[in-house]
Amino acid sequence: MPTPGHRSAFWWLWTSSGLSNAADGVLKTALPLVALRYTDSPVVIAGIPLALSLPWLVASLPAGALADRWDRRRTMLVANLVRAGALVALVAVPLTGTGSLVLLYGVAVVIGTAEVFHDTSAQSILPRVVGRAELDRANGRLYAVEVTANQFVGPPLGGFLVAAGVAVATGAPALLWVLAVLALLGVRGTFRAGRTDAVASAPRTTLRAEVGEGLRFLWQRPVLRTLALMVGVSNLAESAMMAVFVLWAVGPDSPLGLSEPGYGALMTSVAVGAVLGSLAATWIAGRLGRTVSLALCILVAAASHAVPALTTSVLVVAGVWALAGAGIAVWNVVTVSLRQRLTPDHLLGRLNSAYRLLAWGTMPVGALLGGLIAQEVGLVWVFAVATVLDLVLLLCLPVLRERHLRAAEDERVPGTGTGPTEVMQTVAG
Repeated sequence: MPTPGHRSAFWWLWTSSGLSNAADGVLKTALPLVALRYTDSPVVIAGIPLALSLPWLVASLPAGALADRWDRRRTMLVANLVRAGALVALVAVPLTGTGSLVLLYGVAVVIGTAEVFHDTSAQSILPRVVGRAELDRANGRLYAVEVTANQFVGPPLGGFLVAAGVAVATGAPALLWVLAVLALLGVRGTFRAGRTDAVASAPRTTLRAEVGEGLRFLWQRPVLRTLALMVGVSNLAESAMMAVFVLWAVGPDSPLGLSEPGYGALMTSVAVGAVLGSLAATWIAGRLGRTVSLALCILVAAASHAVPALTTSVLVVAGVWALAGAGIAVWNVVTVSLRQRLTPDHLLGRLNSAYRLLAWGTMPVGALLGGLIAQEVGLVWVFAVATVLDLVLLLCLPVLRERHLRAAEDERVPGTGTGPTEVMQTVAG
């Protein structure tokens, strides 16, 4: 267990998260740009984000069950070392002149699989580091550094590094993941899932049975189930557009006419809004209420998908994307904190993985859909479909009225003997 009152544990976790997300941001911008050196096919380009996100569809459930068995901090350490190792192998390829799309796809799958294990454990470890009473503030701080690194630092850095060379663009995130491992070593203690007396005394079940327990926990709770499905639709829309957006934005013949560094810089507009939104999320939700806040998040997401098809002004697109970034931040702080409060610690890894199977498992489908729509009927139709999918989410809001959210928070979790907000004492802020 972490030492009570040991606030430095959170800040080491915060630092590791920032470094890891900077590596993600560089890589997810750099790989599609590297792929442009081999092909201009929308379907093939869309295959890169598909390969990065496909493991969420395939590996999320076993990763969640194992996160509830293994030490979550150790899992995060190993996952980052695997990601760094995959990129070290990729660095050698451009130096020998043997690069290929097949290799890019393979590395993307390995990195995506490691990301599943890392991120599932990272969301599950937080209540043990800060305590459930401090989750809103801690998630706000974590999301601020994650967005800053992943979308503000990583994308423009990735664009510039690709311009400097493929080896440089792939070597930099490997180094960042190694630094993230060193920072995470500062989080002292054991982080195996806490288990109640009743759960601890029960015989160990199979991995399949434990996965099923997590799925049932999610599906039997309307608030969590609705949120997971909503994020799944939203991520499908976002993945469809972003899988092919590089073709709309980069090159002298594209509508936006951006260079590679300019494309990376445009991505930072989302981060600017997201950083501000993450710091203000608790205040916004307190002033407007969580239901109204979530409704506004949906509307700005829809606008962010529609506007690029309506104007070629980079400044207008960047401004709307900044608002969308703020909406993403508010959504994540409100819903992730809610999810962590509603779930007992011994189920948190499985709940997070089951949630993300629904929420993130749609991303490879969206990437493939975006590539097919763009190739068959044009890029503009990708933006239109994404916008409509976002607007449909407004129909789910009656399930997320404030009284329903409060009732879910007050509900006693069967088998724990305590309310969800009372499972863990506050450890750090």
